[in-house]
Amino acid sequence: MQGTIIIGEVLKPQGVRGEIKIKPYIDDFADIRNFKTLFIAGKEYKVLACRTDPSAAYLALSGIADRDAAELLRGKEVEALRSEAPAPAEGRYYIVDVIGCRVYTAEGKDLGEIADVTSAHTDIYELRAGDAVYLFPAAEGVIEEIDVERKKIVVDEKRLREVCIKQD
Repeated sequence: MQGTIIIGEVLKPQGVRGEIKIKPYIDDFADIRNFKTLFIAGKEYKVLACRTDPSAAYLALSGIADRDAAELLRGKEVEALRSEAPAPAEGRYYIVDVIGCRVYTAEGKDLGEIADVTSAHTDIYELRAGDAVYLFPAAEGVIEEIDVERKKIVVDEKRLREVCIKQD
């Protein structure tokens, strides 16, 4: 497993003192307060202050002193040390751990690899099979098993065919 995990995306500067607003990719936004060090675009930042509301987190970071410096981070992914992250709840996984998993039917047929996950109420998995790209929800009845240690996901083929959408 990787040493860092993606925990959010910088949405915009917040105010004039360099604070940034981020869209968290973790279940409990308050968990962002656990992180002492963050990485944005490969650069390390110390977290100086953090506050959250129901839709976002607001961070003051070392080296980001004004709105102009914060603006340069807009749209960038925010990473944190896995060692500072809380363990996911039973049956939950960090997106970074799901990406790269091979997808198989219960009968063992290899369907492809998870290339991306869109975080939503029900996460949307992007499955790549050769040149084809499919989207499917990580809904009950579709996924039978996830084993991030073995990078393997088992799906119910019949249910997957009912909900899967092919991308053009």
